[in-house]
Amino acid sequence: MDYSALWLSVRLAATTTLVLLAIGIPIAYWIVFSTWRGKFLVEAIVALPLVLPPTVLGFYVLLAIGPLSPVGRAYARLAGHGLPFTFEGLVIASVLYSMPFAVQPFSAEFASVDRRLLEASWSLGVSRLETFRRVVLPLSVRGLVTGIVLSFAHTLGEFGVVLMVGGNLPGVTRTVSISIYDAVQSLDYAAASRTSLLLLIASFVILASTYSLQRSVWVKPRH
Repeated sequence: MDYSALWLSVRLAATTTLVLLAIGIPIAYWIVFSTWRGKFLVEAIVALPLVLPPTVLGFYVLLAIGPLSPVGRAYARLAGHGLPFTFEGLVIASVLYSMPFAVQPFSAEFASVDRRLLEASWSLGVSRLETFRRVVLPLSVRGLVTGIVLSFAHTLGEFGVVLMVGGNLPGVTRTVSISIYDAVQSLDYAAASRTSLLLLIASFVILASTYSLQRSVWVKPRH
């Protein structure tokens, strides 16, 4: 069992989830409440990783953060090293790759909030930001939890994107999925089986716990 790869994957998934929580909520709010007629273009960009091959996304991310790009050069000047083949580069790629798994549940839950509650709050002089904090967020817990869990579980098993952007550096960018691939390439099926089983069980427990919590807490029994 490659515990360093497992720990790296957990750390990457947790970091990615926190970043998506910070940027996904504002994006989802804008998608739901913006009156711009062209916002479907933003929705399409956010959803693009769902249909785009991971290697294609990883390739373009690698170009965007590479040493020849403005972002890559600026980061290298500040940090003293480039973004490709680093943990920070993996986070950027993972955030882009898992973004629809956070933004779509967030926006779906925001859109389900009764519009009359929002209009009542606004008519009382409450600002949009305060209305969002006191009305929309408390009524959207289910979507927030779903987005958080899906983002974490999806990032935990990433392969193509992280391999393209991070390579396979032990202790630095080798995630658990890459470790499984290495074990299979080395014909070490026992190690690959153990790691795969652990990842399968962890993913199942995360999803099952989330769905169970949603049913027991938010779903009202029918009479």
